[in-house]
Amino acid sequence: MFTLRKKAEMPAAADALPGRQTPIPTASKHFINQNPLKGPYPAGTETAMFGLGCFWGAERKFWELGDGIHVTAVGYAAGYTPNPTYEEVCSGRTGHNEVVLVVYDPKKISYEALLKTFWESHDPTQGMRQGNDVGTQYRSGIYVYNDAQRKAAEASRAMYDKELKGRGFGTSPPKSSRRRHSTSPKIITSNTWRRIQWAIAVSAAPA
Repeated sequence: MFTLRKKAEMPAAADALPGRQTPIPTASKHFINQNPLKGPYPAGTETAMFGLGCFWGAERKFWELGDGIHVTAVGYAAGYTPNPTYEEVCSGRTGHNEVVLVVYDPKKISYEALLKTFWESHDPTQGMRQGNDVGTQYRSGIYVYNDAQRKAAEASRAMYDKELKGRGFGTSPPKSSRRRHSTSPKIITSNTWRRIQWAIAVSAAPA
């Protein structure tokens, strides 16, 4: 039994649950298109990762983009606890974010198109929540694999922020974090995505 935190906030690394070294078993193929979830991915494809609330509904937004999307997968990233269970993440003591991994063909669909889907599919100004879903796992985040993605993500964030303020809203996402991870964000259900190098925080501070 895990004690739920009364307020959604990132735990300190020292307070995080210990987790486990053994990855949690997951499906091998995508239920919809039957492509391998963990690769190998076709030559020429690229990977992107987004946190935008509950990952089940979020994932659908990306695989429904159709041609150009090779496969999508869900999991937890950017936390402290190695290979946590669902219950552990819900305890608020792992620091993870629910994320969607998107493997796409940049010749058929652009990274900017993925960013557009990210921004239009959730409200990034809510902090550690999306609607009634409250917790660190529901925070908004863009996790980038290279400098090109970082620049595109920061540009899209600036455009979103300008539009938000233009509509009279005073609360906008905070500036991106430029902290380089000394190790890749901890992934939950598998060890599939170890090459992530940076994270851009786009969620507003909790009210």
